[in-house]
Amino acid sequence: MIQFAVCDDDAALCASLSARLSNYMGDARPHHVTCFSSGAALLASPQSFDVIFLDIQMEQPDGMETARQLRQRDRNSLLIFVSVLRECVFDAFAVEAFDYLVKPLTQERFQRTMDRAMTALTRRSQRQLTIQKGHDLQLIPLAHILYCEVLGRKVSIHQEDGQVFSYYEKMDALQQRLDGHFFRCHRSYLVNLDHVRGCSGGQVRLSQGSSIPVSRLREPELIQALLRHIKERAL
Repeated sequence: MIQFAVCDDDAALCASLSARLSNYMGDARPHHVTCFSSGAALLASPQSFDVIFLDIQMEQPDGMETARQLRQRDRNSLLIFVSVLRECVFDAFAVEAFDYLVKPLTQERFQRTMDRAMTALTRRSQRQLTIQKGHDLQLIPLAHILYCEVLGRKVSIHQEDGQVFSYYEKMDALQQRLDGHFFRCHRSYLVNLDHVRGCSGGQVRLSQGSSIPVSRLREPELIQALLRHIKERAL
């Protein structure tokens, strides 16, 4: 199910955009729209969203500040600003905005943005880790993986929703099957750079509030890999 958030202090505009989203998605594509009347309310929500529509002109924290705080804990959501302020469009690059829509919002412009957003989400979901366990086949979207941990001969895949999937594989073999979003921060850990929020004191802080160890020798490499990763995402 695709999770949408709409954040605008104008209740009528919130309802209008929510209706547009529901009409666009229809009954064939499972989705849910949650409306927030302030940036503070959105930031207080423990829920993760696939797409977030943000007004800019709100009481503090305004839309830009809300986006900055969101990016500190979530680099995966598609942020789409909806505002009357044309002059803030360049500020949106700093928070890796997916798009910038100017009010009043036309249906044609909304349609183009949504088509692009759905394409981006589809491509993201197609990046999967395939695991065969006995006669069962498990497909785990890479975006859902926080980190991979090896204990003995068993690998555990820790996912952002708290689920852990364990099976037998060598860590070196798993590392070769994963893409450049993952970094070997420790001999026993592979971390998804999309979910890294900081690194200090031999610990890597993750988006869900947990942490995993990073070896002293690999910490400088992790920082450089994270910087490269951030630059690539901004292109």
